[in-house]
Amino acid sequence: MASSLAPLSFSLSSELLPSGSSHKPNSLSWSSSFPQLKISASSIPCPSNLSFHKKFVIEAAWTRRSRSEAAKKPNRKSWKQRTDMYLRPFLLNVFFSKRFIHAKVMHRGTSKVISVATTNSRDLRNTLPSLTDNDAARVIGKLIAERSKEADVYAIAYEPGKNERIEGRLGIILDTIQQNGIIFV
Repeated sequence: MASSLAPLSFSLSSELLPSGSSHKPNSLSWSSSFPQLKISASSIPCPSNLSFHKKFVIEAAWTRRSRSEAAKKPNRKSWKQRTDMYLRPFLLNVFFSKRFIHAKVMHRGTSKVISVATTNSRDLRNTLPSLTDNDAARVIGKLIAERSKEADVYAIAYEPGKNERIEGRLGIILDTIQQNGIIFV
């Protein structure tokens, strides 16, 4: 293959900025701030013993993303999501099954369980007449409050689910916890 290629010339310029004019650019984009540059392939030294073609691709090493592109980061958490675990570290989880009621208070940062109460435990299973009624919910709320105080936790948070209403047995548990000296933040 003979190396009788004519020198290639490239130009790196903005399409909005015509060459040789003294007009202001129509936009303040990244590429409009560059003057028009001429680069030729013959001006770049290339050893003759290499067997690659003399094709050049000129790319910007860094491109600035617009604000709308930066705002579309899908994995970016909101300010509340990033700081809430430090402002309200203890979270109450309540689960109702067909047969039992489970409640626990967890530390968000370390995922440690601070206190647990369930109607499936031996002492409650044998003493309560029903494991899912309103009286069972009151007992669970009282146990959670007592065990949280023993662990020196006096303020907890509860975040209801998307379509979850605070009523019925859930409302009874939350009211009982609050009546026994725990503050909801």
